[in-house]
Amino acid sequence: MNNTAIITGAGSGVGQAIALRMASEGWHLALVSRTLATLEATKAMAGPNAGNVHPFPCDIGDPAAVETTVSQAIQQLGGSVTALINCAGINIAKRSLAVLEADAFQDVIATNLNGAFYLVRGVLPTMRANGRGTIVNIVSDAGLLANAKAGAAYVASKFALSGLTQSINLEERINGIRACAIYPGDIATPLLDKRPVPPPAEARLKMLQPQDLADCVMLCVNLPDRAVVEQLLVRPR
Repeated sequence: MNNTAIITGAGSGVGQAIALRMASEGWHLALVSRTLATLEATKAMAGPNAGNVHPFPCDIGDPAAVETTVSQAIQQLGGSVTALINCAGINIAKRSLAVLEADAFQDVIATNLNGAFYLVRGVLPTMRANGRGTIVNIVSDAGLLANAKAGAAYVASKFALSGLTQSINLEERINGIRACAIYPGDIATPLLDKRPVPPPAEARLKMLQPQDLADCVMLCVNLPDRAVVEQLLVRPR
């Protein structure tokens, strides 16, 4: 049976790096992001492994759209999902409590938390039926300890995503399903451009790189079924 995965946020940054790593190791993938063009770009970057990469444009904040996408992805992957990698995440420039708007807060929650939940809910029946599965949620170290630069909406979404990960392990381990929350520090991705003051290029070189998170994800998914990395904190050295 092929190793199969659904990866959100796969059009750029961390999600793209994870997709390329998994594709290079023979995984069959369903890639999810808002924009088809970015997913097609990731698929093209997979080179000789592109035939195992399938794009699925979707707004993961829309539960009905996610339900349809997950169903189609599972069918494309042959009826099984070995892993779900939730990488999709957003932030906003006006993020401090002094300027944070209610609609902007809800937008962050819709993608960073609700979207991850909708994907989890979508894959669990198939994983239960197969008696195994790994769910990896890319959280943030701001989901362990709040920091002002991340902003209240982002912090709230990531603390909640951490709780969702713990709940999966509590409820689903009896079904052979495990979940890992990865808590990275600063990563050099396009999301940095959303900061009120984006960091300069030289600062980004000292940050974690997307491929570093790909290494972390492969650790989580390649461990024997008897083991689970429940939490993984990784920061720039």
